[in-house]
Amino acid sequence: MKPQPGKVIGGYTLLAPLHEGGMATLWRVSHPQQGFALLMKLPHLGYGENVAKLVGFEVERMLMPTLAGPHVPRHVASGDDGDQPWLVMEHVPGETLRVLLDDAPLPVDRVAALGVLAASALEDLHRQHVVHLDIKPSNLMLHADAQTGAERIVLIDFGLSHHAQLPDLLAEQFQIPLGTAPYISPEQVLGVRDDPRSDLFALGVALYHLATGQRPFGNPTSQRGLRRRLYQAPAPPRALQPDIPRWFQEIVLRCLEVDPDARHPSAAQLAFDLAHPEQVPLTQRAGRARRDGRLQVARRWFHALGRDPATVAQRSAATARDAPLVMVALDTRQQDRELDASLNDLVQRIVQTSPGARLACVTVMRTARVGMDSNLDGAGRNRHVKRLVAMRHWARALQLPDHRITFHVLESTDVAEALVGFSRDNGIDHVLMGARGVTGMRRILGSVSARVVAEADCTVTVVRGARTAAQA
Repeated sequence: MKPQPGKVIGGYTLLAPLHEGGMATLWRVSHPQQGFALLMKLPHLGYGENVAKLVGFEVERMLMPTLAGPHVPRHVASGDDGDQPWLVMEHVPGETLRVLLDDAPLPVDRVAALGVLAASALEDLHRQHVVHLDIKPSNLMLHADAQTGAERIVLIDFGLSHHAQLPDLLAEQFQIPLGTAPYISPEQVLGVRDDPRSDLFALGVALYHLATGQRPFGNPTSQRGLRRRLYQAPAPPRALQPDIPRWFQEIVLRCLEVDPDARHPSAAQLAFDLAHPEQVPLTQRAGRARRDGRLQVARRWFHALGRDPATVAQRSAATARDAPLVMVALDTRQQDRELDASLNDLVQRIVQTSPGARLACVTVMRTARVGMDSNLDGAGRNRHVKRLVAMRHWARALQLPDHRITFHVLESTDVAEALVGFSRDNGIDHVLMGARGVTGMRRILGSVSARVVAEADCTVTVVRGARTAAQA
């Protein structure tokens, strides 16, 4: 029988239907022992229903208890009431990004800000060993905090997801590409389901659509149509909307690369680029003005013929996961060469052992609490530029390509607070910094490095000139 308001399933009372999708119906429910808003998902079980939908529901019931954090709905309970399986989760208020497509194209700054939120949510999911594999605007819930107004993206619908440490029920039963046609990645078309960068491809499709009002690959309805994205590049965003900045086109087209190795190594690095457009190195992607010619498409088609799913899967498993965001905090005024050498040596070892690592060099200019500070030094030189030059000089020995290193000059009355804030706001995985000798004043007030160690929510390594390091 069709569920009706007032019916009790698994001890939860159905209040009102919220949404009926192709796979399931969502109901607002209540329970006497739960004091927050609840949502129940009931899969469609009618005769002739697609078996993949039912397996996907079982995947979601298996995965959701393993997930935690602010970017997924809280799992509450699941079970079976007779022949009716059910899943109850927290009801997160908000609208999906699907409603924004009606107003597309949107301002690029807004699209980039939404991209930062979505990529941050994906990074949190990927750290929990899960690839979503169905990222699209309707699965990105925009939630605003009732008290602060701060926005975050909550990911929903994990029916196609893959958990690295759990059975892949979908792969065991189906040999066809699974996903939403406009957003499915090239490697998913080939049957690869364990690469986190597939979610970056799908997010790139969503950002392209929001910024241009068009889907980059249309809406294919056949296997042949899906395979076209293995060799046909989309129209450059600037060809559709000329006012789109070059940095945005660079980022989006990098997301849409056929080869996962050509995309950002991690969602955190994608979020970092979207949050710091002035630091994005521009390549030939940024300058594209039209679709590829027939000869280029023919070459790609021929190359796509030789793509072996097993080889793609092997390459995907060997990469994609070791791509930390590393921040090195530099005091460009100190003259301790031994300390500089120790810090440089440590950074070199980290970036060499993690080929996907991204390095952010950061320094802080202390500002006065009251009054206006001049940006010029006693010789009339720009202090901000001097700091940038000094950091670039320090980093020269690392010999990192532009896409793996950025430089940031912060201004703050509190150096430690600025460093901790940058680390938190940009999803830094590892902070490296030097520590000078402890003076009597530092013992009383506390050193910058000690405060960063105490307050940062990531790994912090403090290097001394004697080449000894303390890690927290």
